Amino acid sequence: MSEALSRAADYLPVLMEGVWVTIAVTVLSLLVSTVLGLFWAILGWTKVRAFQMISRTFITVIRGIPIIVQLFYIYFVMPDIGINLTAFQAGVIGMGIAYSAYQAENFRAGIEAIDRGQIEAAQSIGMSDNLIMRRVILPQAFRIALPPYGNTMIMMLKDSSLVSTITVAELTRQGQLIASSTFDNMTVFTLVALIYLVMALPLTYLARQLEKRYKNA
Repeated sequence: MSEALSRAADYLPVLMEGVWVTIAVTVLSLLVSTVLGLFWAILGWTKVRAFQMISRTFITVIRGIPIIVQLFYIYFVMPDIGINLTAFQAGVIGMGIAYSAYQAENFRAGIEAIDRGQIEAAQSIGMSDNLIMRRVILPQAFRIALPPYGNTMIMMLKDSSLVSTITVAELTRQGQLIASSTFDNMTVFTLVALIYLVMALPLTYLARQLEKRYKNA
């Protein structure tokens, strides 16, 4: 037991380097997915049928392709058309685009939950569609979308391990490198699993608090 703890202590500094990369990938991907997801949700809410079709098509296509395939496409295929990205950039963009489809559905559900009477009342006093979106719809839609948004953060943290497949040196990748050189698979991946759990627990608590707050609102 003491020997295993000693080995774990030796591995921890290298794994912590991967932790910071994991956090960076998760946070940046979350920002990208939030901005894009909100864009697709608003595009689908507009009265222009062509925009609605574009939004629905994008969401359907992105949700239908595995995230790992999207990462491979961005990192390995895009250079063939002259777009060269580092593994980290490809990971952030790939995760951001992949999750923007799910974020769009979160925001769409929030928008559709708004009482139609509020929108009609705003229109009756002469508010433009853009103003209605900013002043009436989005503030309430964000509040409604917070619980699923919290769950999406947890999913993104865990799925950030997928960027290891394109050589991003995040937590899982660092664990693979250590395990391949030491053959100490049990200690390494037990430690990796525990670190993911420690990172996920605060987000899980936050998601539950958001759900409770929304239910009591």
